[in-house]
Amino acid sequence: MPGDAGTEQTTTVVIGTGLSGLAVAAELRRRGVDAIVVDGLDILGARQPANTSSLQRCDAADSDTLRERNEILRHLRNYAASHSVDVRTTTRAVQLTMLEGPAHGAAPQWQVHTPTGILVADHIVLTRCAHSQLRRMLSDFGIAVGRNVAAAMRAIGIYLVGVGELITPSPKEVLRQAKTVGQAISAKVNPDSGPSSGGPFPATGSFAVLTC
Repeated sequence: MPGDAGTEQTTTVVIGTGLSGLAVAAELRRRGVDAIVVDGLDILGARQPANTSSLQRCDAADSDTLRERNEILRHLRNYAASHSVDVRTTTRAVQLTMLEGPAHGAAPQWQVHTPTGILVADHIVLTRCAHSQLRRMLSDFGIAVGRNVAAAMRAIGIYLVGVGELITPSPKEVLRQAKTVGQAISAKVNPDSGPSSGGPFPATGSFAVLTC
C-alpha cells in the first residue's frame, strides 16, 4: 500500500533515475523548475501492474553508443549532485492518481504515491515505458487514445523522455527529448519568461562541460 507519512508539493515528478530521467531533471533545474526524481514506477494506471524495470532494450547498442551513454550519465550525475537536484534513488512510485484541476477546465494535478508518502505535482515525466503500457494507463484513467499517445499524455500533463515506439532512443535523441520537454514544462510554469536556448550539454562535440 502507498505510504501516508506525508505529502510534498512540487512542480514536476520525474519517474526514472537513468539517463532519460537525469537528463530532463537537469534541463528543468537549469530552467528553474522544481522537480523530484524517483527511481521508477511499479504500477501504470489504476488496475494493471506494470513493472517498468522488467522492460528490455529492443536494440543492441554498440560499444561506442554504450560509452557515450555512460559518459553522459556520469556528467548528469555530477550535475545533479553539484546543483542539488532532488534525486531519490531508493524511492519508487507505486501508484499515480489524477486529480481535478484547481479551476474548471484546468489541467489535472497528479499524486505520485510512494511507500513513504505522496508527491503532488502539476507535471509527470515518464521514462522507459512501452507504448502499450501507456495506452493502457490512459484507458484506465478514462481518456480516449488516438494514434498519438504522446500528444494524449501531454494534454493531461504527462511527458515522455527516452520512450521509443520499438527501440530505445540514442543518447543524443534522449538529450533532444529532454530539452524539448524541459522547455515545454518551463513554458507552462513561467509563460512570460520566453524561450531559452541551450541546455545542460552542448549540442555537439565534447560532453565535458555542464552549464549552470
